[in-house]
Amino acid sequence: MKRLLGLFLIIVLVLGAALTWSFSAQTLPVPPGFNVVVPANQSPAGLQLFAIAAGSMESRAALSYRGGRFAEKRIFGMGAILVRHPLGDVLFDTGFGRNVDAHVRTTPRLMQWTSDYQKAATVAEQLQRAGIPAQSLKGVVLTHAHWDHVSGLEDLPGVPVWVNPTELAFIEGGDEATALARMIGTRDYRLYALDSGPYLGFVRSHDLFGDGSVVLVEAAGHTPGSIIAFVNFADGTRYALVGDLVWQREGIDLPAERPWLPRRLVDADPEAVRRLIVHVHQLQKAMPKLVVVPAHDSRVWERLPQLTDATDPAGHPAVLPVAPESESEPDAK
Repeated sequence: MKRLLGLFLIIVLVLGAALTWSFSAQTLPVPPGFNVVVPANQSPAGLQLFAIAAGSMESRAALSYRGGRFAEKRIFGMGAILVRHPLGDVLFDTGFGRNVDAHVRTTPRLMQWTSDYQKAATVAEQLQRAGIPAQSLKGVVLTHAHWDHVSGLEDLPGVPVWVNPTELAFIEGGDEATALARMIGTRDYRLYALDSGPYLGFVRSHDLFGDGSVVLVEAAGHTPGSIIAFVNFADGTRYALVGDLVWQREGIDLPAERPWLPRRLVDADPEAVRRLIVHVHQLQKAMPKLVVVPAHDSRVWERLPQLTDATDPAGHPAVLPVAPESESEPDAK
């Protein structure tokens, strides 16, 4: 019995040490010799991008990326990015909806016990205040279908929801992570094909308006059908809406992945996520005007143009630089 007890204690100590190590600082290896061809685009002068914050959750830096500190609180913002194009307005994700209390109850118990979330005016309410009827939207493009990205869909009845076939199969496949997407029961899913060829080193893409201004690229990893959206302005400024590829900007700046436990809970393909993190890190280094926007980093979102911001005469919203802390309407196919 003593021998068994000793063996059990050794196993517990080893597992505890391994778990502790998984939170330690470790950057992902970045191979040398990165080259990328930046395609030209014909982005219209009236193109605009706005952040719409719609709720938040409190977490810890240590849960966001390897090397973060448990003592450091982080605010995980929830919201949507509005892209205004002469051919129509498009939302990326939706933030918390008006029924977020019920929506949280669809998540795993562990998240419910450990999460402290704050409500805010919904995206639908903020659009209405800005004089943009929800029914005028061309659609909502999901970076992926986890609950905190679809919660606000319930407040946007009748607005088409654009996904690729892989993410729709993920939604309809019964996975616990997409329980809310099924519960909301969105009936107006529209499919787009990643049929526009390679883009910035990604194998497949979809040019949303046909002019290079908004390009969706395949970024499977966090979920099977995750995408990254590039919003490109005529002056060379580009935004990469990376969804939950990383939760905080250090993930790209360092680069560093999530620790083992959160990675195990949320990433469908951790190895694919690692490759994508490194690729976006290399893009950020190679493209000085690229602004990487994780879906939940409030520090980045606060520096984006807000929905109430004024625009310059050319219609281009200003954006404050985000300094790293470390060294055609869519066609269904």
